[in-house]
Amino acid sequence: MASSSVSVPDVGTSEDAANVAVKDRKEPSATVSQAEETNLRDDEEAKSRFLSTFSAEEGDAIMRKVNRHFFVLIGLMYMIKQIDVNNAANVKVLQVGEPTNIITELHMTSDQYNWVQSIYGIAYILFETPSNLILKRMSPHVWQARIFLCWGIIVACHAAVQDYRSLYTLRFLLGMFEAGMFPGVMAQLSFWYRTDEMGKPVAWFFTIQTFSNIVGSLLCYGISYMNGVRGLSAWRWVYLIEGIVTIFFAGAVFYLLPDYPKSPRSNQWLTAREQEFIEVCLPENAPLTSDPFFSKREIIASLKSPLIWSFMLSQMLVNFGNYALTWYLPTIVTNLGFATLPKNQLLNIPPAGAAIFGLIFSSWFLSKAYIVRPLYIMFIMTGMVVCFVLFFSINSRVGLYVACILGTMFTQAYFIPFWAWRSATLRGSTGAAFSLGFQNAIGQVGTVTAPQLFQQKWAYSGYKQSFAIAAAGTVAAFFANLWTWWLTKGTESEVMRVHRLIRKAKKEGKVFHGDDVKVSEERSFFNRARKRSDIEDQPSGRE
Repeated sequence: MASSSVSVPDVGTSEDAANVAVKDRKEPSATVSQAEETNLRDDEEAKSRFLSTFSAEEGDAIMRKVNRHFFVLIGLMYMIKQIDVNNAANVKVLQVGEPTNIITELHMTSDQYNWVQSIYGIAYILFETPSNLILKRMSPHVWQARIFLCWGIIVACHAAVQDYRSLYTLRFLLGMFEAGMFPGVMAQLSFWYRTDEMGKPVAWFFTIQTFSNIVGSLLCYGISYMNGVRGLSAWRWVYLIEGIVTIFFAGAVFYLLPDYPKSPRSNQWLTAREQEFIEVCLPENAPLTSDPFFSKREIIASLKSPLIWSFMLSQMLVNFGNYALTWYLPTIVTNLGFATLPKNQLLNIPPAGAAIFGLIFSSWFLSKAYIVRPLYIMFIMTGMVVCFVLFFSINSRVGLYVACILGTMFTQAYFIPFWAWRSATLRGSTGAAFSLGFQNAIGQVGTVTAPQLFQQKWAYSGYKQSFAIAAAGTVAAFFANLWTWWLTKGTESEVMRVHRLIRKAKKEGKVFHGDDVKVSEERSFFNRARKRSDIEDQPSGRE
């Protein structure tokens, strides 16, 4: 990366350190748009001086502040989302075989009910990217609060449906209004956390949401005893109660969710020097508060990059298997016959508990920087493939239930390293928002197609054909992740190198301020191979 000679002023520990001006500003990449103002992060010498004024204890204290404002809140946001999305699978087995079961009451077939999740996914695909692009202009706390308010109203309206057409309509509206919540949070976190730190907030994000399976099952179990209260079936009470809770939660999101490190909202709990510290610590490709709201250049660059397509394919294929299991897990557990209605809902809890263990382990393992993240993902993918093969190759009830538990654990553990890995290759504010929104949208093709695997014509065999297809998708996901690892080999080596240096600096009581991750100058395998080839091809007498 070309640079000019810069005269760097002495940086002290006062609040004025946050306003150090760097005259010759550099952009990390021609594809990234930044505001026409000086950024301390853009000059390596000034950045190093500034960070050297912090001790490891000071740096950790600042990030603990950030963690307190994000971890629990974003986890609850995702948990409520998953409860509202997955309740369609849980209510399907409420009062099954009775007149008040949702399928019976709405005069639907099992195949028609599978479209409940697919239609939701179609709307999600259509509106995910536009929603994420609006996020920065509207600010996260406003836009996310709007998302929760609108979808809470739609969930509550589910209680009034009278036929499958109105249910389909509401599921489409639910997908439309929920679109943008997940990628919006992921894009926002990239303003606050380095890629080597991303595993921790993502772990909280996914771990708390995993309780949605436990909370959702317990809610359905408890609400099942309200069947007939005030003339409403239990499944109607599920939607009504969960919708009202979501509406009230929208207010909490509005008042509690931070925006960006240097947003006015951050002045309430961060000093100017602390805000500067957070942004200066970010690698060169990370978005900044001062970035423009929209950059066409970054969108075009994202579409031209093979990374958006490789990550998208990996996510779509993993989602295919994951949603096949998630959608049909309550039915699988019920059909195993271990417990009678409504206690069958409680059997969904052990898989959720295993998922929580997998998520916590992933977060801990990534923090140690033992191996690069894609290699860890390959081990997880191997476990996923084995579990999906078991679904269609064994008949033992106990064996199938164990496969459900382990399959849920592996699929959930996958997303911690995956999203941390993805964050390393995001570039700029618009690029990050667009890439995450577009990738997650197309990745939801797995959400649309997975429920359609469970056609009634395959029920006779316990849906072995369905799980064989899901297993094939998971095998394909294994190779898609290998391809993505190949494309990001240089970046991941850089991240591992810097992560280990950061850990070393912390042990010495310092904040790392050395040579940071160079995404725009990726030390790729291909470049190294090309250089070696050039040397080998030179005549022996040539210098």
